[in-house]
Order: sequence, then C-alpha cells, then structure tokens
Amino acid sequence: MNSGWADEGFGAVADVFADNFSAFPELGAATTLYVGGRKVVELWDGEAAPGRQWDRDTVVPVFSCAKGIVSLCVHLLAQYGRLDLDAPIGQYWPEFFAEGKEKITSRMVLGHRAGIPVLDQTLTFDEIAAWTPVIEAIEAQKPLWEPGTSYEYHGHVFGFVLGEVVRRITGQGPSAYFRQVAGDPLGLRAWIGLPAAELPTLARLAEAEGRPPMPGPEHLLTRIVTMNGALVFPGLDVPHGWNDPALLGMELPGAAAVASATGLAGLYAAAVTGIDGHDRMLSGATVTDAVREISSGQGFLGFDAGARWGSGYLLDSTVRPMLGARSFGNDGAGGQFAFGDEEYGVGFAYVANRMVGHGDARANRLITAVRDCLG
Repeated sequence: MNSGWADEGFGAVADVFADNFSAFPELGAATTLYVGGRKVVELWDGEAAPGRQWDRDTVVPVFSCAKGIVSLCVHLLAQYGRLDLDAPIGQYWPEFFAEGKEKITSRMVLGHRAGIPVLDQTLTFDEIAAWTPVIEAIEAQKPLWEPGTSYEYHGHVFGFVLGEVVRRITGQGPSAYFRQVAGDPLGLRAWIGLPAAELPTLARLAEAEGRPPMPGPEHLLTRIVTMNGALVFPGLDVPHGWNDPALLGMELPGAAAVASATGLAGLYAAAVTGIDGHDRMLSGATVTDAVREISSGQGFLGFDAGARWGSGYLLDSTVRPMLGARSFGNDGAGGQFAFGDEEYGVGFAYVANRMVGHGDARANRLITAVRDCLG
C-alpha cells in the first residue's frame, strides 16, 4: 500500500507506482511530481533497509543524477555572467592548459565531447577522496581524441572537471556551492557528500538477479565507471562500495549524489518554475541553451544507445522519454531518474534501492502516466 498522496487528476501515477512493485523486483522506492511549482504527487513504499520501511525523508544513492546537480551550478554561473561555457577551461583554471587540452571548453565537458572520459593515472580511493590528486591527474591528461570531434560518457571526470571550474570561480567545491545556492535555501534533501547526520535516513542498495556483469577491467567502459578500478561497480556490500558511508560521504560529483525523490524533483521544479515562493532558478534563455543537442548517435566506443545530450543533461529521446523539447534531466545506475520540463512546468523524480539494470522501465512507466495526466 503506497504511503503519501496524489492530487486529483494524478491518480494514474499512484496506480503505476503501486503496480511497479508487482511488475518488477522492487524493494523500496519513491516518486514525486511538481507541476507549476506545486507538489501534486509524493509517494513512497517498501523497505529502505532490513527492518526499516521507506518514509518521506528516506534518501538513497542516485549515482549520476549527481550530474544534474553539477550542471545546475555550472548553468547558474553562466547565467550570472561568471562563466562562459564556450571559453577554454584554462581561462579559469590555468593548469588545465596542458597536453592538448587548450581548446577544451566547459560545453565540451557538459556534452561529453572533451576527449578525457578516463584518466591514464590510477589513483587510490583515498587520493580520489582528497580531490587534489584527481585534479593534478586531469591536468596531466592527454585527450583520447581531438576535443569536440566525438563523444563518450565522461563518468567521473565530468564531475571533477566541472567541479574544479566551480571551485576556481566561487572558491567553493560543487557540493558546498550547490547547498549555498539551492539546497539550503530550498530545503532540498539532495547532497553530493552525504552529511553524517543523515545516515539514519539512508536506504540500502540491493541488486536484482540477472544484472549483467561489467566488461573486463581493461575495457574502456569499465575504466570510466570505476576510475581504473579504484571504485568498484556495482560493488554494494564491500569496502568503499556504494553502500559504504565513506564513499557516499565524499565529494564525488559525477556519480555519488544521495537524495530523496522530493529533493530531486524539487531541484528541477525550482529550476523551471520556482518552488515555495522562490523565483525560478534558470531563465528561459538558460534552458534554451541547456536543451540544445550537443551529442547523440555513435560515440567513441562505437555504441549508439539512442540517448541525446544537451549541455549537461539528457534530452527527450526514445530510450529516455520525457515530455518534449523543453525537457532535461539525468539518470542513475540504479534506475533512478529526475528531470524538469519548462513547457509543462514539471519537476519529476523516481528513486529506488533495487538496482534492476539495463532496460529498467520503472521510471519510464511513471513518466508515461505523468504525460497522460497532463493531457
């Protein structure tokens, strides 16, 4: 039985959310929908951790939904006139001007076109947690291809490069800057680096049976996802795995956000409409800039997953359907997904602790219900 509520006219979302627990090996989950700055759906159900039920405040690792948080910070700096997304990154971070990276822009990183999806240097977990060793490895990195000519998912490097740009401009890392400009003023339950005080609200991830294994350790995709093996994936109940507070508490801005469904949905609603009496965060011109397609089709690894990328965000596509041309969002490896849509004034999120894997349709089914309810 779902906990929470759905406004009249949005009962179909509640029905699909409940049905997901029958149609999939769901464990615990939550979904939230804002329309026009008003919360119209907030639902949760299932088990957050052994012996503990999911509740309104439950948060869960949402993996690369972190990229939406970092991208919001970057677009805000551009909107404020403090960052030119099409200027060389070295203008803000001089040490980045090395090894063939002179022409790389923030836009190239946002669109996964910078040619640095993985680092040659293998760092330890502690070095990654310390931040500076990663930044120094990025400075020494040569692009794998001519920047701007191809694309491939930049996994963790996305967050470190853009996070360092944020730090160079503001003096704060991306986690602190996000909390200052959005998280704290809006009371959003979303963090890059989970505070220790929030550990009692953390859901525990679990894998579904039949999830396909990663390629071998030397495969470029595996190197991208694991930072050359320093971070295990999916690796849940192991030291430094994705249930380990040591990992979830560090600043890993490409892939280690922790959030509630309402925290993520509220972030996107705040971006396109504003919530709780606050003005919208992103202007129409900024949204237009964010949703212009930057990358699609076959990438450097030869895959064509059907995804379309704008500047830092997934766009509406057959594999990741949203609501239309003004939709933008990010997904996470566990099946989580959050997006905003300016035309419909929507902020949506679905989060779960059962990692179903490739082809996971749980969020897509909910979005179809949202689309039907909006007419």
